[in-house]
Amino acid sequence: MAVQAKLTPPFRAEHIGSLLRPEELAAAFKERARGNLSAAAYRQLEDRLILDAIRMQEEVGLRSISDGEYRRSSWAYGFVEALDGFVNRPSPWPFHDDAGREYPIETCYAAGRLRRRRGIATPEFEFVRAHTSRTPKVTIPSPSFMHFFQGGRAADPAVYPDPEKFWDDLLRIYEEEVAALGKIGATWLQIDEVPQAMLCDPKIREQVRAFGEDPDRLTQKYIDAVNRILKARPAGMTIGMHMCRGNFRSRWLAAGGYDAVAERLFNEVEVDGFFLEYDSARAGGFEPLRFMPRHKFAVLGIISTKTPALEDRDALRRRVDEAARFMPFERLAISPQCGFASTAGGNQITPEDQRAKLRLVVETAAAIWG
Repeated sequence: MAVQAKLTPPFRAEHIGSLLRPEELAAAFKERARGNLSAAAYRQLEDRLILDAIRMQEEVGLRSISDGEYRRSSWAYGFVEALDGFVNRPSPWPFHDDAGREYPIETCYAAGRLRRRRGIATPEFEFVRAHTSRTPKVTIPSPSFMHFFQGGRAADPAVYPDPEKFWDDLLRIYEEEVAALGKIGATWLQIDEVPQAMLCDPKIREQVRAFGEDPDRLTQKYIDAVNRILKARPAGMTIGMHMCRGNFRSRWLAAGGYDAVAERLFNEVEVDGFFLEYDSARAGGFEPLRFMPRHKFAVLGIISTKTPALEDRDALRRRVDEAARFMPFERLAISPQCGFASTAGGNQITPEDQRAKLRLVVETAAAIWG
């Protein structure tokens, strides 16, 4: 297939999906939680603010458009909250900041049988499609999210005495959702993958071993899980995998280059390409790109959403040139390294910073590729 066909989408200037929530939405969320705002009034406000987010993306020049993930409490929990069976429990993996502080988190645990109650990302897609002439972008968490963050103990053994039954139920839900997205016309899907990126970190790999797991076995398990759900996609749907080391209030979960997983992941996962975090030294070098197959793309996340500092366009061009030493220039694109608000609280930047960074992505891509 021609290179340009695979880059439409993704486009040369891409983004990861989530946007800073407006203060008006954050305030309304609190009022809704207190019982002072009806569900209908809250939904009306969401709709209006998502329309603003769509217009902002169009104004800066993006060609793939998301709803900013405004209807989700976090990048993954829009999916989790649409299912029966999950509860929250503390996770052994804390977030970190530049000062070395740790921030504990909670993630999902299957306390009951998993079931898809309703469409998950389908309503988000339909709303965006109805309000833009550009390409709506859908994001969903990788199935590894529902397993890894409990240290491999993802389900109550009384509910799932056979762990494979947990995987069967979970992946069936994904198959249903991907097929439903295809049926209503979605053509651009991004799978957000955090555990595979965390398994690039030697410290995380050692901790995984301490839990009695084999990091390489987990890598294969997660590859197989994604490949199973991809069988449900229709012809004409492009799918990219976003690799992320954690993004919460400008903090992160892990560090380490892609070397530990690149060759297997890039070659064996049957996506069309990868969104790769490359905004800091935590991501390592571009050398793992040499393993990227000839038919796949790489979107370089070289603009940070964790800091307000605006990157230099010439420096970004030099980074693309450096990456092009390891895979063809024609199969590269650029984006921010992650979303601006993987949780409703958002990263420690302003809406003005966000707009400037998105515009920088578009203008830099135009200067590089024309």
